[in-house]
Amino acid sequence: MLLSGATGGIGRAIAEELDGHGARLILSARKEDDLKELAMALPGGARSHEVIVADLAEPGAAAKLAHDAGDIDGLVANAALPASGKLDHFTPNEIERAVRVNFESPILMAHAIAPKLAEQGDGHLVFIASLSGKVGSPRASLYGATKFGLRGFTFGLREDMHPHGVGVSVVSPGFVRGAGMWADADADPPPMIGTTTPQRVAKAVVRAIERNRNEITVAPLRQRFIAEVGYRHPAFAARVQRRGGAHRIADELAAGQSDKR
Repeated sequence: MLLSGATGGIGRAIAEELDGHGARLILSARKEDDLKELAMALPGGARSHEVIVADLAEPGAAAKLAHDAGDIDGLVANAALPASGKLDHFTPNEIERAVRVNFESPILMAHAIAPKLAEQGDGHLVFIASLSGKVGSPRASLYGATKFGLRGFTFGLREDMHPHGVGVSVVSPGFVRGAGMWADADADPPPMIGTTTPQRVAKAVVRAIERNRNEITVAPLRQRFIAEVGYRHPAFAARVQRRGGAHRIADELAAGQSDKR
């Protein structure tokens, strides 16, 4: 199974969980040393897993990665750029990079891999989205757009692949502590709504594959409830965010991520 974004906090947790379930992994990220270290650290060891260096922000990298991965039985598209901030604070190149990594690359990898899985009548594609793909929030217009789009792509592809016996799932984490965008930005998520862990996200990936789930949201109950209300009532959610200090928190997050675009 091909895992992109393997060396981040969430990616490592997914790699460890899949390894624990006997998967043979092709680990991909931008830094070769980190990939080799991860492969060696997994109980299965470097003999069981391969590494492929790829920067998915580069044109053509996603299709090449899928080709170089060879014969595989699935994909976990986890790589993403944070893309937080006001739209006019991004350069055109930064916008292109965010859309390419977060949205275009998963589609292109699926485009290359899905027909092979359909031909063999088995396999699974998992896309890591976010609660930002359900509810709009300040300073997240670009990031949210990629995650809204990724969820829509997943649901449509799932129906197309169903007749071929191929599963397609989306895993949507909420605020993750110790990894992901909040840890990268050294910022605190909004208080009183809870966080989840990389390990819970990883377990959700395995559950999505084993049970062929459409979507699994990984977040505390309160956060899931807020997200569902916001999804159905976006105007109400926007008013609550304005009054609850969401803009201040979003500014802190964007400032902490500005060098990771």
